[in-house]
Amino acid sequence: MSSKPEQKETHQANGAVLPIVPVDCLASPERGQLVEPSDFLGPDGAGVEVVVLESRANAKGVREEDALLENGSQSNESDDTSTDRGPEPASPLKETSFSIGLQVLFPFLLAGFGTVAAGMVLDIVQHWDVFKYVTEVFILVPALLGLKGNLEMTLASRLSTAANIGQMDTPKELWKMITGNMALIQVQATVVGFLASIAAVVFGWIPDGHFSIDHAVLLCASSVATAFIASLVLGMIMIGVIIGSRKMGINPDNVATPIAASLGDLITLALLSGISWGLYKELESKAYVNPLVCAFFIALLPIWIIIAKKNAATREVLYSGWEPVIIAMAISSVGGLILDRTVSDPNFAGMAVFTPVINGVGGNLVAVQASRISTYLHMSGMPGESPDTAPRKCPSPCSTFFSSDVNSRSARVLFLLVVPGHLVFLYTISSMQGGHTTLTLIFIVFYMTAALLQVLILLYIADWMVHWMWGRDLDPDNFSIPYLTALGDLIGTGLLALSFHVLWLIGDRDSDVGD
Repeated sequence: MSSKPEQKETHQANGAVLPIVPVDCLASPERGQLVEPSDFLGPDGAGVEVVVLESRANAKGVREEDALLENGSQSNESDDTSTDRGPEPASPLKETSFSIGLQVLFPFLLAGFGTVAAGMVLDIVQHWDVFKYVTEVFILVPALLGLKGNLEMTLASRLSTAANIGQMDTPKELWKMITGNMALIQVQATVVGFLASIAAVVFGWIPDGHFSIDHAVLLCASSVATAFIASLVLGMIMIGVIIGSRKMGINPDNVATPIAASLGDLITLALLSGISWGLYKELESKAYVNPLVCAFFIALLPIWIIIAKKNAATREVLYSGWEPVIIAMAISSVGGLILDRTVSDPNFAGMAVFTPVINGVGGNLVAVQASRISTYLHMSGMPGESPDTAPRKCPSPCSTFFSSDVNSRSARVLFLLVVPGHLVFLYTISSMQGGHTTLTLIFIVFYMTAALLQVLILLYIADWMVHWMWGRDLDPDNFSIPYLTALGDLIGTGLLALSFHVLWLIGDRDSDVGD
């Protein structure tokens, strides 16, 4: 064999590449003294070529040594195939402002038109007998529409995160995730629907001091049935959207929550109106129907609890996930009380059609942001494990909206969607002759001010709340979105009611009086 200082050939052994290099390379300072040179001398004492084991395709992912090139001075760094790095999941970390906006725009508009449709429905049904004589149904509206934040959006965020970090890649993992989460939201929907009806009865009784047991049972049956059916339908749609998004290479965080909201508002409000109207008609002739409906859905609870407990991913939420959904329901019910008191005044009847729109748009945008931040944090570890990425102090508005990181970039994109989005939705409502409101310039200015202020507050709170919960070892997917969407309902309804009152006081009566 020749002892030329150049690589002649390669040799395969045990799956590793073995370049043949001069023996004196083994004694170089860079590589260290691996073997004694005398072990590789031929019979005449001449140097022989030696096979040196490179760590290419090492199962442990050990860094391979650079192969010696022909000129002895260059190295091939591209051969590093360390398996320590798994395949990178699709993440928002490399997204540009344009790509974020492009992916969010269509679901955002779809969600907005869903809220417009819900507003048109509410504008019509507010004149039905059940809404006139059982006005507490208005209190149920934000609470049940808020179920998309309490349940469907939380489900969408949870499944989006699971998809992005590779927990839904195999059919077995996917089926396990689907059954556990569907059972979980049925438990939550039934309980939250029941508690929302109690809140509606209490909030309706406190101002007037009037209580009717028939109306209370009607509210309970309507609320529980609406929550259960809406959650079942929307949960199935969400699973399909997330699976489809992954197959199409779209980040589920950008599309799942808005689509949940777009269909959630319309389906939930239509179900609430239809069920409450039907049960109200049965009050006189078949009074037993209402308590029977309540008992039926509550009797199904043990089945869903058993299924949810079998899944490790949902077992924890089943035990510890009640605080946010119950508190969020209470917050939304306060917004419902504001809506009830406002639309009951004929001067402010036009507010009904805009309430689902402003609340829905704000909730949709902040849910997207919260889901994105949560996914970003999950990529760095588990809740509470990454203090560097989860500061507990309140962030400054500049860091939330004007820094260079991806979450600040998405906050700017989402905020910039507010004005053009609402202009499209207002024009749609006006074209469909919805409501009792004429879109004057001063009305649009007040409405846009309320919408911008609502989203600005929500995005800032989301930046603080998600990081704060992460630092407290709480999963933001399960805890943050219910609070944020409920605050969106409360802030949106409050600012909208304030705008209508101010418009009425300053004399822009064309914008707010009823027919």
